[in-house]
Amino acid sequence: MSRPVEIGGAGLAELTCARLLAGRGHRVRLPPPGPGAAGAGATGARPLLLAGPALELLDSLWGPGLLDGTWEVTHRQVRWGDGPPTRFAQASRVVDGAEVAVRMRERLAEHGMDEGSTDPPEGPAGWVVTARAVPERAAGRRRLLAGTAPLRPGADERTAVLGTAEAGWALLTPLGRGAALVQAMVPGPAGDPVALLARLAAETGLGALLRHPPRSAAAVPAAPLLHPAPATAPAGDAPGRLLVGAGAIRYDPLSGTGTAQALRTGILAAAVIDAAVRGTAAPRALCAHYAARLRAAYVEHQRSCARLYGSAFAGPAWSDELDGARNAVAVG
Repeated sequence: MSRPVEIGGAGLAELTCARLLAGRGHRVRLPPPGPGAAGAGATGARPLLLAGPALELLDSLWGPGLLDGTWEVTHRQVRWGDGPPTRFAQASRVVDGAEVAVRMRERLAEHGMDEGSTDPPEGPAGWVVTARAVPERAAGRRRLLAGTAPLRPGADERTAVLGTAEAGWALLTPLGRGAALVQAMVPGPAGDPVALLARLAAETGLGALLRHPPRSAAAVPAAPLLHPAPATAPAGDAPGRLLVGAGAIRYDPLSGTGTAQALRTGILAAAVIDAAVRGTAAPRALCAHYAARLRAAYVEHQRSCARLYGSAFAGPAWSDELDGARNAVAVG
C-alpha cells in the first residue's frame, strides 16, 4: 500500500488537492481543524471576488451549492488610465475565502476524509502538499491596501468599480447590505494605509460612492511571486514536497485570476502525485514538469502586468515595479 499524502494546511488549493487525491483512491491525511487552519476555529474574513475561471473550477471540482448564499455581483466598471469608463456584464461572487474553505472541509468530512469523522491514515507520508513556505523575494515592493466602508444610499450594489490615479489603482467591491470592500494598489510600502486608501478612493472617483472612506485598513505585500523550488521529489525516507496556492505562486490582485491559479496548482499537484505513485513517470521528472508549468504561468502573468501597468502608470513611482515585471519576463 502506498504511503499517505500529508496535506499541510486547509487553504482552497490544499483542500482541492486532497479531494482529487482521495477520489483517485489515495490515502489523505488532513491537519486537525483549529486556529490557523481554515476550518473550525479559524478567524478572520478573507473577501474574494470570484469570476469566470474560478467559479467554473469550483463548480466542476466541488459540485453545485458550494457558494450558496454568497453575494452576487453582475457587472464590472473599469476606467483604466486615460480611457473612458467601460461597464460590462461579468457574473461574479463575493465570498469569504475562509468560509469557503470551511465548506470544502465539511464536504470532505461527508465522505469520511476529515480527522473528526475517521481515523487518519497512519504511517510516514510519501508526499506533503502545502501552501506554507518560507517567503521568497517577490518581483516588486507594491502593497495592496484594503478596508471596508458603507456605501451611499442608492449606490449600485451589483457592480464592482475599478479606477486609476497617478499613484495606483483602486477597486470597490460591493459586499451586500450596504457595505463595500475598498482596495488600492500602490508601488511601495504605505506609512499611513488609512490616509492613502482614502486618497486613492477620492482620486479615482470611488469616494463619491461611499458614505465615508474606510476608517481602518491593512497593507499587505502584493507583487507577483514564484517560489524557486515548488516541487521536490521523495528521497529515501523523506517525503516529496509540493507547494500549492500562494506558497508556490502569487498573482497581482489586479488580474482577478489568483484564486483560479491557486486551484490549478492543487489540480496539478494531485496529478503529479497520482502519476508518481502509479509509476507513470519518474518523480523527479514530474516535479520538474510541475515547476516548469508554474514558471510558464508566472512569466505570462508578469507579461500582462508589464503591459497593463505600463499603459497606466508612466511616472517614476512605478518604474521599479515595471522593471521587476519586465525582468521576470526576460529571465523566464
